[in-house]
Amino acid sequence: MLTDMQLRALEPTGKIYKVADQQGLYAAVTPTGVISFRFDYRIHGRRETLFMERYDSLRGARQSRDASALAYGQAVTMAEARLLLGRARRSVDLGESPSRAKIDKRLEAEQRRTP
Repeated sequence: MLTDMQLRALEPTGKIYKVADQQGLYAAVTPTGVISFRFDYRIHGRRETLFMERYDSLRGARQSRDASALAYGQAVTMAEARLLLGRARRSVDLGESPSRAKIDKRLEAEQRRTP
């Protein structure tokens, strides 16, 4: 399992690379040094990836958020990414794609904003 100390020590290379955590969750490090959490899973015979969001190395020092306040698309800590992983795994167990749900939610929000 990854720790915050290990995540902060990750350095960019010339290409994107992955560092595994647990149960399909991993940290992806881009060539610019951005660390994001992703979850690989299979649903309906297809491989999908859920992009959770960027790693927030400073949030751990501040007050953590309640699990109900977390959403895909927020900068999150390692612990919060694991909470989101649990939510995503439950969705997959129910036969629902968490990645598709994230896209649908974003599209609904965009439609509400446009007149």
